[in-house]
Amino acid sequence: MSTHLSEQEIIRREKLAELTKLGIDAYPAPLYPVSHYSTAVKAGFNEDTKEEYKDVCIAGRIMSVRDMGKACFAVLQDSHGRLQIYVRRDDICPGEDKTLYDVVFKKLLDIGDIIGVKGFVFTTKTGETSLHVKELTVLTKSLKPLPVVKEAEGQTFDAVTDPEFKYRQRYADLIINPQVKDTFVKRTIMINTIREYLNEHGALEVDTPVLQTIPGGATARPFSTHHNALDVPMYMRIANELYLKRLIVGGFDWVYEFSRNFRNEGMDRTHNPEFTILEWYTAYKDYFWMMNVTENLLERIAIALHGTTDVTVGDKNISFKAPFKRISIFEAIKENTGIDVSNLEEDGLRDVCKQLNIRVDGTMGKGKLIDELFSETSEAKCIQPTFIIDYPVEMSPLTKKHRSKAGLVERFELMINGKEVANAYSELNDPIDQRDRFEDQVKLKERGDDEAMFIDYDFLRALEYGMPPTSGIGIGIDRLCMLMTNQPSIQDVLLFPMMRPEKTVE
Repeated sequence: MSTHLSEQEIIRREKLAELTKLGIDAYPAPLYPVSHYSTAVKAGFNEDTKEEYKDVCIAGRIMSVRDMGKACFAVLQDSHGRLQIYVRRDDICPGEDKTLYDVVFKKLLDIGDIIGVKGFVFTTKTGETSLHVKELTVLTKSLKPLPVVKEAEGQTFDAVTDPEFKYRQRYADLIINPQVKDTFVKRTIMINTIREYLNEHGALEVDTPVLQTIPGGATARPFSTHHNALDVPMYMRIANELYLKRLIVGGFDWVYEFSRNFRNEGMDRTHNPEFTILEWYTAYKDYFWMMNVTENLLERIAIALHGTTDVTVGDKNISFKAPFKRISIFEAIKENTGIDVSNLEEDGLRDVCKQLNIRVDGTMGKGKLIDELFSETSEAKCIQPTFIIDYPVEMSPLTKKHRSKAGLVERFELMINGKEVANAYSELNDPIDQRDRFEDQVKLKERGDDEAMFIDYDFLRALEYGMPPTSGIGIGIDRLCMLMTNQPSIQDVLLFPMMRPEKTVE
């Protein structure tokens, strides 16, 4: 980031000074009485409704100007879209003083400046709905020029695609690439749809701590910090699971939270160290019920965003029509490798990994070896929504043992387009079994697995009061948004993704 001013930036500052000399405040304080937005004007105006558009006030950023001497056409961009305006000198300067048009509008305003205009709507000879300006107000002088983007007939031909610019200067990206905003509008619609669905079915939205003394609820490397007043080490949460389960112990039947989680791990097209997870826990339910609810919810989201259950993702068509395919993790591995690993212990699993050229190390226990086998051989082949079910107990320290299959737990992961989108269990509510599982995690940590879980003694104490049979799920909101908006990278669905600090150049 340079503190050196470019020639254009210097010129804009000089124009700001000229505006001030003319007595024009380029950053006025009073409310500006916006009455209409661009898209609503274009959608609503016609010969039958023109009387309703005789007195319109809009505000927005100047995106282009076509100078015709004593009149100009310009395009304003507001939060909804763009609208052409027609500015004529004698209309905004009805008296002898033409400074507002000749000097302010034509010489001191630039592309990117924000103005407010009042006037009436009409249709040009070429059929374009436009605003005939009767009054113009300077609202904000832009001191940094926008990147130049070529457009014609509403289409962008050379949108800025440089990731360094897009993700670091998202504010500018949103201005010059209007389609980017649509992704984030859809993200909000998606989240609101989820809220509506859960609230309709009796769930209660809650908040749980972000700063935790024990980072529990998942196997991941946490960010650590320090609480000065208490003089204790603390961690940014890696999951909110254990707190939500405490609420089930306390008597709530169905709780959910959109949780901002933090994991001190790598970054790639599907991982950001700070991300959003939706988790909910429902008493007296199991993972079969959870599969039904999940597929119905995703079907509803697809319809809310696209009007259909078919969603285009890259060159694929993903159908979110319920029900989804269900297959065990061992069956998936066998289906894709021809090898049945369901009865193998750690040494046998290592041999299979070696046979398949899958790299593993000595810190990996049985659970991680099976996870690696599935990830390397099967995950990418789950294109249509697929519930991978019935995991080995070693992979799932917080999950109830399977009711009929020894050595397995009642868990599923939802895979879509080759990536995990959700993870769910029939929750472990046996405090003795849970303590044993935590202790197994400690042994893995002692072997060097820095993602293994800590023992949360307070959570064990909560379980000892008795947690009813419960089903819980975590859904990756960012990954789900990638699918639902056809974005190839998680950075494209995060307004401000993680980036290296920008170097300052004097």
